[in-house]
Amino acid sequence: MLYNSTRGGENGLRASEAILKGLASDGGLFMPEKLPVLTKSLSELSTLSYQDLAYEIMKEFFTDFTEEELRHCICAAYDEKFEDPKIAPLVKKGGAWYLELFHGKTIAFKDMALSILPHLMVTSARKNQVTDRIVILTATSGDTGKAAMAGFADVPGTEIIVFYPYGGVSRFQELQMRTEPGKNTHAAAIRGNFDDAQTGVKQIFHDPAFAQKLKAQGVVLSSANSINIGRLVPQVVYYVYAYGQMLQAGDVAEGEKIDVCVPTGNFGNILAAYLAKHMGVPIEKLICASNENKVLTDFFGTGEYNRNRPFILTSSPSMDILISSNLERLIYLSTGCNSAKTAQLMEDLRTKGVYEVSEDMRQFMADFVGGFAEEPEVFKTIRDLKEEAGYVLDPHTAVASAVYKQYAEKTGDTRKTVVASTASPYKFAPNVMKALGYDVEHQDVFEVIDQLSEISGVPEPRAIREVRNAAIRHSEVCEISEMKKMVEDFLFV
Repeated sequence: MLYNSTRGGENGLRASEAILKGLASDGGLFMPEKLPVLTKSLSELSTLSYQDLAYEIMKEFFTDFTEEELRHCICAAYDEKFEDPKIAPLVKKGGAWYLELFHGKTIAFKDMALSILPHLMVTSARKNQVTDRIVILTATSGDTGKAAMAGFADVPGTEIIVFYPYGGVSRFQELQMRTEPGKNTHAAAIRGNFDDAQTGVKQIFHDPAFAQKLKAQGVVLSSANSINIGRLVPQVVYYVYAYGQMLQAGDVAEGEKIDVCVPTGNFGNILAAYLAKHMGVPIEKLICASNENKVLTDFFGTGEYNRNRPFILTSSPSMDILISSNLERLIYLSTGCNSAKTAQLMEDLRTKGVYEVSEDMRQFMADFVGGFAEEPEVFKTIRDLKEEAGYVLDPHTAVASAVYKQYAEKTGDTRKTVVASTASPYKFAPNVMKALGYDVEHQDVFEVIDQLSEISGVPEPRAIREVRNAAIRHSEVCEISEMKKMVEDFLFV
């Protein structure tokens, strides 16, 4: 299986090369030259452990890894770091099936892919005789940062630098990043929003002179953002796993179609569900749930992607995004893998902030339906499900739950639906408690967490205990224009 850039500038890379590079040199994203299909039946796959299923899926994409190499990466990733032995359990509450993707080290779905990416990268470096220090450079809207720092912490031959928006992540997310103890980890807040941070990181990647300067000092940059194919493919696994759990429980018959609803920011998580569908999982509709930054809802409704709009800070900060980077991969597929057309649309987005897709491309994307939830509806959803089923959602999952309900009422679609539950409510405890009617405005975040533990009846996760008493290690704040200098300071000062 070889990989090509969505913009045509780099073609024919092996999986390990694409994983190491992260972003193509032309600014495009790597995609497999064809989408693989499952080689075993869903009923066979449904009996496998998460680790064995991960191997069955990933071996179809990462064909230059030996079985031993791939199984080593999988076993090193999905171990006792996850507090639930199922890794991604599926629970039925209030008429939907919630796929809990938050039992990892940082209690958010990013752990599902960022636990394995460092092992894939180190193996890829060895396979390609790379001896330079691999420096992971990433922007985060909250969760990727800590999950990447935890994943790469003290991994030999690597270093990681994370930029996050100052005041644009939850207090607990900020503490998770600022207290990360790994000796090879660095974090800085930028004065701007997530899109500014992501654009700044992309500009650093696209600076050949800076790359040469780093190379001369034995450093090569790579990405841990969801643009890395090594992040995207592991996410496909849990959608296959979810269907397998429904089969095992007798909730669906083999071949029975389901819908999937995903709270969406950068588009990687829902794109993984789309890839699972193409591999053979009987998914009918992919419900793309947005918060008030509803650029994707508008796109699926009109065919126009337009980021020229106010940026709104919400209770679901990981979705406060106006440039959904992974959408480029779907655009590329919808053009029939026409890299010139894809490159032109992405150039329009960069220069004008807007592009429009053709009717044929819209038809290709008909599997997707967009919807959004405003803040009062998100809070009401958290409150209602707690009252109805005793189950507490975080605000991101609540966005998806609200949009799923809207969609079902509007269309009359009664298919069983899996909702991707992307974070523990503990990660966003102040907003969850507000939604449940408590006044926590002036309380310390850990006091609020204690209250949430009391009313939810769910013990606080290990990740909370680890942050409670940890020392602050990362305090840097910089302007957008200073990001490149900050990288040099972290690496060489």
